[in-house]
Amino acid sequence: MTAHHDDDDCERMTPSRRAVLGAAGALFAWSFVPKFAYAAAGARDPRFLLVILRGALDGLSAVPPIGDPDYAGLREGIALAMDGPEAALPLDGFFYLHPAMPNLARLYKQGQATIVHAAATGYRERSHFDGQDVLESGQPGAGHTQSGWLNRLIANLPAGEGVSRKGVLGVGVVPPLVVRGDAPVLGWAPPRMARAGSDLTMRLADLYGQRDPGLARALAQAVETEGLAQRRGMAGEQKGGGGPDTADGMRRIAEGAAGLVGADDGPRIAALAFEGWDTHANEGGAKGRLANLLGGLDGAFAAFEQGLAPVWKDTVVMVATEFGRTAAVNGTVGTDHGTGTVAFLVGGGVKGGRVVADWPGLKPEQLYQNRDLKPTTDIRAVAKGVVSELFGLSGPVLAEKVFPETSGLKPVPGLVV
Repeated sequence: MTAHHDDDDCERMTPSRRAVLGAAGALFAWSFVPKFAYAAAGARDPRFLLVILRGALDGLSAVPPIGDPDYAGLREGIALAMDGPEAALPLDGFFYLHPAMPNLARLYKQGQATIVHAAATGYRERSHFDGQDVLESGQPGAGHTQSGWLNRLIANLPAGEGVSRKGVLGVGVVPPLVVRGDAPVLGWAPPRMARAGSDLTMRLADLYGQRDPGLARALAQAVETEGLAQRRGMAGEQKGGGGPDTADGMRRIAEGAAGLVGADDGPRIAALAFEGWDTHANEGGAKGRLANLLGGLDGAFAAFEQGLAPVWKDTVVMVATEFGRTAAVNGTVGTDHGTGTVAFLVGGGVKGGRVVADWPGLKPEQLYQNRDLKPTTDIRAVAKGVVSELFGLSGPVLAEKVFPETSGLKPVPGLVV
């Protein structure tokens, strides 16, 4: 079986185009909003980190519904099992977790992780570019705006004593769409990748008054991973070196972000991206390409938890991707572009230990267009639920300013402690 025509934009992506896509996802972007001190948030001093997985995560492998009788038949060659030497990690008896994610399993058991399954944005086509546009813009369709929902969230934060907005910092060739907009964006485009570390250190020294050069070095090291990926043309072709689609690269990126966001006078909101989740061929089951990526993400969760330890109780990390993958395996033991997938919420501020899912089933007639996991939860409703409880944004502001045209899409309640 060959890839669907809907997946053609993968085939048309030249190395340079892939590099631009990765750069547009710029590894970091921050809102400098020190010390929230308004009544809606009470004594909370929240941190919110948005992690975008570029390429479309296979949610049926990341969080397999082993309890669904139709799961194993659709996943021939890559299905996970609830027992054996490479058993999936139990969650609630129906859903399991990929064995490459023990940190997430631990956080789930500790009540610090929630998984949202059968989730998607309102986008129903299968183009990476348009799907990422919708995910980051927060709009009902692609090409509606040049601003991102995180930027609009920052611009509409409730005013109050101690709140200071210094804008958004984007690191990479261009800032990611999710943070672009009217709130100031401090962009950084390295003229030569070899100068990435020194240029970035100088920028951060300016931002922090040269008070913590260690944080600057940590971030500069992470930016070097992006530079390496771009120099080699496309992240997926790296032979090592710790790019943003490797376990080492994800860990470094997470460490750099946590170091800054965890600082008392640092940013409270961050956005970053991990690459390489487009698993058309040789995806693997308990081990293999996807397992390596999931292990990298799991390591990033550990790095966030460690680096943000002093503020972990008020932290929410949200992980989302542009869409899911087909329910059935293709002829190259991979999965093509799909629809429904999973989102993760991790942190001490998460009301966790549960899988949020209105499960649609995996029988042919239950699949979206007879091929994909049918989405039953809108990722925008999840994001609304998180930011409304973390930052005190009202429903009308979220429906009109942050996620336009979503007055009928209510925030998912009870996601934050």
